[in-house]
Amino acid sequence: MAVSRRVPAIIDRETGFCPGCGHGIVIRLIAECLEELGQDDNIVFPIGVGCSSLLGGGLVTDRLHCPHGRASAVATGMKRCMPDVTIVAYQGDGDAYSIGIAETLNAAYRNENITMIAINNTNFGMTGGQMSWTTMPGQKTTTSPKGRDCSVTGNPLRFPELVASQFDVAYAARGAVTSPKRIMTVKKYIKNALEAQVNKEGYSTVEVLSPCPTNWGLDVLGAMKRIEEEIIPYYPLGEFKKREER
Repeated sequence: MAVSRRVPAIIDRETGFCPGCGHGIVIRLIAECLEELGQDDNIVFPIGVGCSSLLGGGLVTDRLHCPHGRASAVATGMKRCMPDVTIVAYQGDGDAYSIGIAETLNAAYRNENITMIAINNTNFGMTGGQMSWTTMPGQKTTTSPKGRDCSVTGNPLRFPELVASQFDVAYAARGAVTSPKRIMTVKKYIKNALEAQVNKEGYSTVEVLSPCPTNWGLDVLGAMKRIEEEIIPYYPLGEFKKREER
């Protein structure tokens, strides 16, 4: 007989994401990890502008919708005022890496004791599918209708690798939600990131490769296949900065 899984207490309704989007999976994983760590009553989410803003519609938690791209700056202020509260900036790649790259990088540079979860679907999802800093070479978007020309725009940004190699951060990883096995690995990464913050180890970040069937013009299976065959080879999965043993 099938046994249903208990829904984390902070999830009180269905989220409003497009069919096939990975945001809902990641939000469920965050909620599970917070509950397992005993932090579900001790959490504030500074939320980015874009698809990530829909997190607030499904969780019974304190949260603040931030100016576009500024969630990491807001998270920094929150954490400095409330050092014992778990602060998770939840952002999309357009919000965190394009509009808000200065705030996002500076929080990592200072090794602020916050966690930043970035959903990378290689475009500005909510506003019509424009090119972002993670858009793949040759990818067609509403602002790169002939395909991204990296000789003009620069190459897609690999944020976890950047902060892991250049800054003194506690934890940096990238996962994907294309299979049950990969989803459970993402959960492990998110839990590590949250534990690093709870233990006051410093800045932690997890990037998650997520399908965007609506703006990619693909069905769900096609979007998952694209991640596996095209996106993961450019954005490798794994832990780029592991937590120090304590």
